[in-house]
Amino acid sequence: MRKKVVILGSTGSIGVSTLTVLRHLAQDFEVTGLITYSNHKLLNEQISEFKPAFACLIDSTHHHHLKNHPGTTIYSGREAALKLCGEEPYDILVSSLVGFAGFEPTVAAIRSGKTIALANKETLIVAGHLITDECRKFNVPLVPIDSEHSAIFQCLVGEPHHSIESVILTASGGPFLNLPVEEFQDITVERALKHPNWTMGKKITIDSASLMNKGLEVIEARWLFNIRPDQIQVVVHPQSIIHSMVQFTDGSVKAQLGVPDMKIPIQYALTYPDRKPAPWNRPLFSEMKALTFFDPDTNRFPCLRIAFESMTAGGNRPCVMNAANEVAVAAFLDGQIGFTQIPEIIQEAIDRVPFNGFPDFDAIFDADHEARRWAEQCVDKKKRVLI
Repeated sequence: MRKKVVILGSTGSIGVSTLTVLRHLAQDFEVTGLITYSNHKLLNEQISEFKPAFACLIDSTHHHHLKNHPGTTIYSGREAALKLCGEEPYDILVSSLVGFAGFEPTVAAIRSGKTIALANKETLIVAGHLITDECRKFNVPLVPIDSEHSAIFQCLVGEPHHSIESVILTASGGPFLNLPVEEFQDITVERALKHPNWTMGKKITIDSASLMNKGLEVIEARWLFNIRPDQIQVVVHPQSIIHSMVQFTDGSVKAQLGVPDMKIPIQYALTYPDRKPAPWNRPLFSEMKALTFFDPDTNRFPCLRIAFESMTAGGNRPCVMNAANEVAVAAFLDGQIGFTQIPEIIQEAIDRVPFNGFPDFDAIFDADHEARRWAEQCVDKKKRVLI
């Protein structure tokens, strides 16, 4: 029987790539549900093609734009999304809704015993200690989709946990890797959205430009692989061919390589522990002139430093950092603040929200709310006059 898949965030870049993979794997999987936030136009197209049992638009203000699709039950609203993720019969949730919005539906799926193919890194960032406990309680596997975490996951297959010395996440460095720091104040949204290697959504592309995305991945890795903060390293690798590495206690290092194409880790997450033939591009090693590596500069990219500090502090600190970053990035994309003000807003929220070392789920929501409130106030103070 084909496995039933629900895609949370079906109209985002990961969701669209997942549907491309599922076209290729149609003999093994069927699309049971499509859930997205507000892109009703693309959702209508996806429903017409894949004919899922249900579809949901979380932003109910756009519900009237959804057409009647025979055989597909249409829902709207946050509560409907939570119920669908937690109560419908299916096998795998592809959790790819960007940001904190994906947190609750993913928890609902975990509590219903679904396998989670995880692209929504925020779920582990804001409450890693709680999510890992829930996964153990409900015997739910978390299979990573992010290329870096998929790489580490693959390197660890067959290896005992005690043999891990460190995991090494690679970073492309983003579009401003070699830009003089004095020019950072002039960075425009258009320039920040031009990632040199990957095609992604706007929010994650800005996070990659600030290296916050790598910081988020660091925290995610800490919980995915049950390792200490001091076991995680980041190296800049501009070619994005080696997606990440694991160093073992005997000095050996495993690396996972491939072209920068999200369809590869998405397919592995869906078919794990099997590997299925795929038509995706292969690396041409004879055309690679060099693979280079060097340490990131956290003075030029303070978001990465803030993420490491938040991970080490633990508690509600990563949740506060994530919420403030979402507010700051949205403000930058809106033209309200400059690129260099993103880490300033994040740090101010961290300084303002009281630290809680052992937050429960309610405390996580409180921290997220408070961090957004402070970050929005900070944005208001920093708004630029646009000419």
